[in-house]
Amino acid sequence: MSSVSQEKMPWLVLKFGGTSVSSLEKWQSIAKIAQARVDQGFRVLIVCSAASQISNQLEKLIASLIAGEQGDHLEKIKHRYRDLADQLGIDDNTVLSENFANLSQLVEGISLLKEASPRVHAQVMAFGELMLTRLGVAYLAQAGLSVAWRDARECLQTLSDPVANEATQYLAARCLHEYDEDLATAFAQAAEPILMTQGFIAHNDRGETVLLGRGGSDVSAAYFAAKLAAARCEIWTDVPGIYTANPQQIPEARYLRFLDYDEAQEIASMGGKVLHPNCIGPMKRASIPLHVKFTQDPDREGTVVSNQSDDSGVQIKSILTKSGILIFSIETVRMWHQVGFLGDVFQCFKKQGVSIDLISTSESSVTVSLDRSVALSGAGVIDKLLEDLNQFARAKVIGPCASISLVGHNIRAILHKLGGVFEVFESQQIHLLSQAANDLNLTFVVDEDQVGRIAKKLHTVLIDQNPRSQYLSKTWQEEFGQHIKRSTPWWETQRETLLEMAKNTSPLYAYNQSSIDDAAEQLLSCDTVEHVFYAMKANSHPNILRRIHVKGLNFECVSPNEVNSILELFPDIDRKRILFTPNFAAREEYEQAIAQGVYLTVDSLYPLQHWPEIFVGKDILIRVDPGHGAGHHKFVITGGDASKFGIPLAYLDQVHALAEKHNINIVGLHVHSGSGILQPDNWRGSAELLLTLLAQFPDVHILNLGGGLGIVERPGQRALDVTALNESLKDIKSQHPKLALWLEPGRFLVAQSGVILAKVTQTKLKGDSYFVGIETGMNSLIRPALYGAYHEIVNLTRFEDPKRVMTNIVGPICESGDTLGYSRLLPETQEGDVLLIANTGAYGRVMSSYYNQREPAQEYYFD
Repeated sequence: MSSVSQEKMPWLVLKFGGTSVSSLEKWQSIAKIAQARVDQGFRVLIVCSAASQISNQLEKLIASLIAGEQGDHLEKIKHRYRDLADQLGIDDNTVLSENFANLSQLVEGISLLKEASPRVHAQVMAFGELMLTRLGVAYLAQAGLSVAWRDARECLQTLSDPVANEATQYLAARCLHEYDEDLATAFAQAAEPILMTQGFIAHNDRGETVLLGRGGSDVSAAYFAAKLAAARCEIWTDVPGIYTANPQQIPEARYLRFLDYDEAQEIASMGGKVLHPNCIGPMKRASIPLHVKFTQDPDREGTVVSNQSDDSGVQIKSILTKSGILIFSIETVRMWHQVGFLGDVFQCFKKQGVSIDLISTSESSVTVSLDRSVALSGAGVIDKLLEDLNQFARAKVIGPCASISLVGHNIRAILHKLGGVFEVFESQQIHLLSQAANDLNLTFVVDEDQVGRIAKKLHTVLIDQNPRSQYLSKTWQEEFGQHIKRSTPWWETQRETLLEMAKNTSPLYAYNQSSIDDAAEQLLSCDTVEHVFYAMKANSHPNILRRIHVKGLNFECVSPNEVNSILELFPDIDRKRILFTPNFAAREEYEQAIAQGVYLTVDSLYPLQHWPEIFVGKDILIRVDPGHGAGHHKFVITGGDASKFGIPLAYLDQVHALAEKHNINIVGLHVHSGSGILQPDNWRGSAELLLTLLAQFPDVHILNLGGGLGIVERPGQRALDVTALNESLKDIKSQHPKLALWLEPGRFLVAQSGVILAKVTQTKLKGDSYFVGIETGMNSLIRPALYGAYHEIVNLTRFEDPKRVMTNIVGPICESGDTLGYSRLLPETQEGDVLLIANTGAYGRVMSSYYNQREPAQEYYFD
C-alpha cells in the first residue's frame, strides 16, 4: 500500500476499556479487530485504558503514602503489569523499566512530603495508561501488526476553565475537540496504519499532565475521533451494548440497537454505565457514529449511536438509576417575589466549585441534587455549603438518595399515559421530581434503599408490559442469563382438534385437564406446605372443581354460594377442607359459615367490634394487611392503605384485646399481598411477617401465606420456581414444626388450562391503526379492560404463517375499552379465521356478563 493512498484512508477510533486489555486472550482479540479494520480500508487509532483495577490501586497508593502507611500497592501494580507482560511474551524490563523508575520517584516524593497536589496526583495516575499502551504496542508489533505509539499528552490539550478549582483543573479537565488539521496531517503521515495512544490523559496550556476524570478513556476516544474527523468511533466493552436498564439489576432489560445522540446522552448522564457522559457531545457535533461493541463477540452489531433513532420500539427507552445522591432542601418565606434569591443560592454552590445535577423550585423553597462524590472530595464542602446557605435560608441535607430516570423522546407528550407509573411510588416519599427542559427524561429522587424495587416495577410497567416492546431485541436474561426453555402449551399440540371444535361452536372456552394436573402436582410437591386451598373464584366449572378435589386440594371460598357449591358437589367432604374468606360481608354470612363448620377468616375489625357474640368460643383466622402489595395493576394489589382487604398492623392490639375479652380463639394468621407474583421468596417474606405476630397471638398454629402465584404470560418471563419457593420456606418450617403453612392459589392452578376460541368478523384500517374484530369481547373476558391484563393471542388458523401485521384485537361490545389485545403481531388475518386467546382458564368465564345482551363464550372441558 503506498503512503499516498494510506494518507487518504479514513480514520477509525477503537477504544478498549480496562477489562478488555487485561489478558492475553483480550489482546489476541484486539489484534484481530484492528487488523480486520485495516483490511476494510481504515487507518486505526487504538485508545486504551489502564488494566482493570490499576487506577484504583494507584488511588490507594497515593492515599496510603499521604497517610504514612507502608502499603504494598506499588508492588501490586508492578506485579500486575509484569504478569501481563509475561502473558503477552514481552520483556517487561525492556518495555516498562523507565516507567517503573519514574513512578517510583514520584512515590518517594509523596512519601516524604505526606501530600500529593492535584498536579502530582495526575502524574501518578497517568502511569496506568502509559505502561499499558507500551505493552500493547509491543504485543501487536510482535503479532505482526504495523503499529506505532503516540503520547496522548502531546495530542490533547485541555480547555482553560477559570471557575474550576485546582482539583477539577488537573483531575477532571475537558479538552478542545474541534477538527485539528495539524494533528490529522501528522497522524496521516505516520508510516504505520495502526497507532496506539492512551485514554484518560491530556496536557494543559503549561504542558502539565492532566486527567479527564475517571472513565475518561471514552472521552479521549471521542476527542480523537472529532479531531481526526473519523468515520466512526467504536467503544469496546465487556457488555453487549446499551440496554433499557442495568441488566445486573433487571435481567429483563432489553438490548437497544439504535439510539440518537440525545437519547444516549441522557442515558449516560442519568446513570447508564456503558458510556461516559462527556463522550457523546463531541460525536454529535462532528456527526460521527459511535458504536458500542462487545469484546467477547466482535461480530455482534452492538448499539449504534448516531443521528438516527429506533422509533419503532417503546417511547421510554431506558429506566436508569443512580445512587450516591445528596439532596439540598433550601426553604425560606423570603423567596417569594425576592429578586435574585435563586442567584444567591447558586452563587453558594459556585463558590465551592460544586455542580448541581437536578433542581426543583416552589414559591418558598428550592431543592437541588448533588453527586455524593462532592462529600468525598474533602475540605468540608458540604459543611461550607450549609454554612453559606443558612445565612439567608434554612438548608438541610437529605441522603443517601438515588434517582430513577425515565429516558425517551417527547416525555411531555405521554404524561397522560403515565398515571399507572405514579402508582408505583405509593407509600414511597419522592424527594425531588424533575422533568428535563429538553423533554428527554423524567427523574424521581427517592431513598436509596428503595431504588432497586421501584426501578424493577417501572421497567415492568413501561417496557415489559408495553406491547411495542416486541420490536426491541431479546432481554439480557434470554441471551446471557440462565436459559429459559419455552414449554409447548397444550393448545399448540391440540391445534387441529380446537379448530374443528370452533367450526361447530364459537365463541368457546376450552379447558384442558392435564394442565390442571401439572400445576396441582407442582404444589403438592411442596413438603413445607400443609394444605393448598384452591381459590375457586378463579374458575368454578364443576369439572374443574371435581379435578381439584380428586387431586387432594382444598377449597377457598369468598361467598356463601361458593361454599354451598362445594357442599353440593362433595356432600361428604371434611368441612376443614373449606376456607371461607369474606370481605365486607353481612353478619349472616359469618353465622352461616360458623354453622357449617368451615374455616373462617375475618379480615376487618368491624365484625369483632360489633358482632363479637357470634365468635365466642370459636376458632378463626384473621387476615393481616402487610402495609404493601404486589402485582401488575392496582386492582390486583391487595395490601396497603389503598386496598380494602385486611386488618392493618396498627389495629392488631385491638384485635387481641377483643379476642381476650370475648373468648375468641385466633388460631391462624393470613396475609395476601397481590397477584401474578413470580419471585419465589415473596411467600417467605409473608411468613416472616406473620412470625413477628406470634407473641401477640400465642394460640396461632396456622400461617396462611395467601396466593398470588403467577404464571408466564409473555415471552422471556421466567416461570415461578415452585421448588425454590418450597426451599425458601424450609428453615421456617424446621424452626417452627408445629406451625401449618397454607397457600391459596387460584390462577396458578387453572389459568393455563383455558383458552378462548373466537372467529374473526371484520378487519379495519384507520390511519395507522389496524383492527381485527372477533365475535366476542369484554363480555367473555374482562381482564384486559379491567386490569390491563396481557393474554397471548394467536391466529390458530394461520399459526404457521409469518407474523407481519401490527394489530389491535377488539370485540363487538359497544365500549371503547372492548380491546382484548393492543399492538399484536399477527399473520395476514381474514374473516372466518379462528383466533385463540391463551391463559384464560382463570378469571375468564366466571367474570363474564351478558352486557349488550350478548351471550359470553360457552365452556368445554377436555378430560
